[in-house]
Amino acid sequence: MDPPQERPESPFETPTDQRLQRSETPPVQRLQGWETPPVRPQQAAGGAAAAAASGGDFSAIITVFFLFIVISCFVAFLSSSTLSNLTILHQVPEGHVGVYWRGGALLKTITEPGFHLKMPLITQFEPIQVTLQTDQVRDIPCGTKGGVMINFEKIEVVNRLHKDYVYETLLNYGVQYDNTWIYDKIHHEINQFCSAHSLQQVYIDMFDQVLFSWMYMEGKIGFLFVPYVGAISLCKIDEKMKDSLQGDCTRYAPGIEIISVRVTKPTIPEVIRHNFVQMEQERTNVLISIEKQKVAEKEAETRKKMAITEAEKNAHVSKILMQQKLMEKDSARMQEEIENQMYLAREKSLADANFYRLTKEAEANKLKLTPEYLELRFIESIANNSKIFFGNKVPNMVFDQRLLGNFLQSVAKKVDAEAEL
Repeated sequence: MDPPQERPESPFETPTDQRLQRSETPPVQRLQGWETPPVRPQQAAGGAAAAAASGGDFSAIITVFFLFIVISCFVAFLSSSTLSNLTILHQVPEGHVGVYWRGGALLKTITEPGFHLKMPLITQFEPIQVTLQTDQVRDIPCGTKGGVMINFEKIEVVNRLHKDYVYETLLNYGVQYDNTWIYDKIHHEINQFCSAHSLQQVYIDMFDQVLFSWMYMEGKIGFLFVPYVGAISLCKIDEKMKDSLQGDCTRYAPGIEIISVRVTKPTIPEVIRHNFVQMEQERTNVLISIEKQKVAEKEAETRKKMAITEAEKNAHVSKILMQQKLMEKDSARMQEEIENQMYLAREKSLADANFYRLTKEAEANKLKLTPEYLELRFIESIANNSKIFFGNKVPNMVFDQRLLGNFLQSVAKKVDAEAEL
């Protein structure tokens, strides 16, 4: 019987001794994936050179990947507020100051905005805002003096922590100092306020009241009636809350400054709100009636003033017309007086001229009335007479005329003699 032939060794078959050695590999090493098939002696020489060539590249890749992870974690630590205590470099934002704790003890070191260094894991850092901030306190239930439960949905408190008092405030009240002096204090003050006032005072009287009235404006198209703001009363509850908060903060936490408090209208039960709405409607109707009455009185007074103004205008116009007529009459009278004076002066001048002419003519005639001139005129008259008279009296007539001339001559001489005397 031929001895059993040995099977040729397959390159993919592992010897029994190697299988036993492989089973002895620790389970941790197997789980981590470090288990490798055994290398035959004839393959070890060739694999060693390949492993030496690829090992350098693999370690370089691992190094770069590790550095990338470290840098990413560092940036994440810088940007995370919860992990900022693990970093050396930290940032204080604008409007804040940096405060530090070491072993739970608050340090007096206060840093300004910017980048700063600290000891990681030992020193804790927290930014504290020192600019204006608004804290909103929501859902504040309270009961009025009459026992009605109401709810303030939101109260806004504008406050500021002074930079010089940051250490004292945090030392006494911690980082959440506003919980003590703003949130809890607002709840306390609102409940005290509501318990001391009625629903009417809390819901209506203590808030801004804008009273609308009616005014009339006279325009080109008539009278216009438009609503206008008659009076505005300040919100008393806002001022009371501000004074209460600031008083306690000034006494116990002087670094906290209360700038303003804004209180919204509380929410009341629907039935009571409906009653308030009806009351306001009735009050509005009464106010409208009163304002209508005032408007009617104003219209009557306006019509009266318009009538008085119209009468005064007519009287003033009549007075002006009368003055105009009087001035016209005075002007006409003065014109007539001027014309009369001109006529009188003209007539006087004419009379004086006529008198002067007659006087001169009389003087001239007086000088002319001589016997020789009279005889000449007599002869010229006889010569110019174309009639011839016949009769016994004709010579007597001529003689009589000569006698008349002689008489006149004697009279003229007497007159001259009297004039000389």
